[in-house]
Amino acid sequence: MAGGGLAAPAGGGTQFEAKITPIVIISCIMAATGGLMFGYDVGVSGGVTSMGPFLKKFFPVVYRRTQAGDHDSNYCKYDNQGLQMFTSSLYLAGLTATFFASYTTRRLGRRLTMLIAGVFFIVGVILNTAAVNIEMLIIGRVLLGCGVGFANQAVPLFLSEIAPTRIRGGLNILFQLNVTIGILFANLVNYGTAKIEGGWGWRVSLGLAGIPALLLTVGSLMVVDTPNSLIERGRLDEGKAVLRRIRGVDNVEPEYLELVEASRVAKQVQHPFRNLLKRRNRPQLIIAMALQIFQQFTGINAIMFYAPVLFNTLGFKDDASLYSAVITGAVNVISTVVSIYSVDKVGRRFLLLEAGVQMFLSQTVIAVILGLKLKDSTSSSLPSGYAIMVVIMVCTFVSAFAWSWGPLGWLIPSETFPLETRSAGQSVTVCVNLLFTFVIAQSFLSMLCHFKFGIFLFFSSWVLVMSVFVLFLVPETKNVPIEEMTERVWKQHWLWKRFMDDDDEHRLEGGKGIDGEKNGYRNGFDPVSQL
Repeated sequence: MAGGGLAAPAGGGTQFEAKITPIVIISCIMAATGGLMFGYDVGVSGGVTSMGPFLKKFFPVVYRRTQAGDHDSNYCKYDNQGLQMFTSSLYLAGLTATFFASYTTRRLGRRLTMLIAGVFFIVGVILNTAAVNIEMLIIGRVLLGCGVGFANQAVPLFLSEIAPTRIRGGLNILFQLNVTIGILFANLVNYGTAKIEGGWGWRVSLGLAGIPALLLTVGSLMVVDTPNSLIERGRLDEGKAVLRRIRGVDNVEPEYLELVEASRVAKQVQHPFRNLLKRRNRPQLIIAMALQIFQQFTGINAIMFYAPVLFNTLGFKDDASLYSAVITGAVNVISTVVSIYSVDKVGRRFLLLEAGVQMFLSQTVIAVILGLKLKDSTSSSLPSGYAIMVVIMVCTFVSAFAWSWGPLGWLIPSETFPLETRSAGQSVTVCVNLLFTFVIAQSFLSMLCHFKFGIFLFFSSWVLVMSVFVLFLVPETKNVPIEEMTERVWKQHWLWKRFMDDDDEHRLEGGKGIDGEKNGYRNGFDPVSQL
């Protein structure tokens, strides 16, 4: 969908014959439980770090500060590097793990990589639940981070490759939907466990992460690997059989031949990470990295990580802060469902641009209310009417993010990289996301302390920048087969088409490529015989 005359329409790609089969739906649901685990980890940390018994055991300095009110600033009660490290260590570990996950995704397949993620999750949950010191707690979070790195690498690729083109966007967003469900589930659990007497409620919160961890592990044992992955690893007959099963039709030859041809081209790439830097791959790489950076600088994870802590800072009592976090979690889930319904109808660009306006306005209103009505002292709190308005504005912001930057930040990179750089591209995407997630998680409470209400103006200014980026540089990709992105999207874009020159370094031997009528099997060339 063109925006302001800046991008040509991206539709009109080849539509291969396919039914929406039960095996596709079941496989996508099971795979997306990786998002459930990720979301639970995001949501549970904020609630746990607002629980007195947890703080007393692992972060006594913060506990004394919150109980005695011995800090001058209302915004600085939770400013502690150790507390932030508890949250952010997961994402630093995930950043490192994603490079190993790139190898397993490519060599061992998407399915086995998801299984490895599930095992990491289970071991991490056990250590966190049984933690008796800060070291054990951090090690558990690191193992959970390894699970996040493997899951975020494999699941979006799995979903994009197994789904029929016309519903690829909706099924891919199942991953993000499960992230939001995981966050809501964590908030509900925290609300209940905070009331447990005896000071062990936080162990229940951390331990219940085992449920989505088991779902991901069992699910990865039940699903089939994608035809793309099987063909990429030379298992052509099995890949064709799986393609026939998931499409529900006998005539899969056109799609199969295109996958085989894409795999043949991909195998000629000896260094996929180095190949990412080639001129024709720069548009995908730039957009993928920018989307991940911008996704974090919307401020969403600052809110979702620390929602109870944030509401506590604003003067809500413990129960009220957790209750408000549950409300925002529910809005998150509902709005992600909106995205599933609309992403393949109205397109990616429309959702990103509309949400940019909504997020900018809501964050600006929050900053104005806090700046005018919340005094900078620990004895101050927001008047009830303004507190309710802040919750409404937070929900407005969360809803916009949930149907735009949340799911599309993962969907667009997973569907735009060509097969020869797809695993490496997804690895870079996850790495950049986790790097900036770590930066925000490690710095937010300190930023809140120093910026005060200005933190929301900081994030809203970034929302303005990213909306301009989308308007000019992000093309529409709805209803375009993955293997036709170059011809149908990049070569039609006003700027990125300049990077798509078919120079010598991009031509394959004998002119046998994947672009144009002169290349591939359209001219009688049999890609299967070349593997």
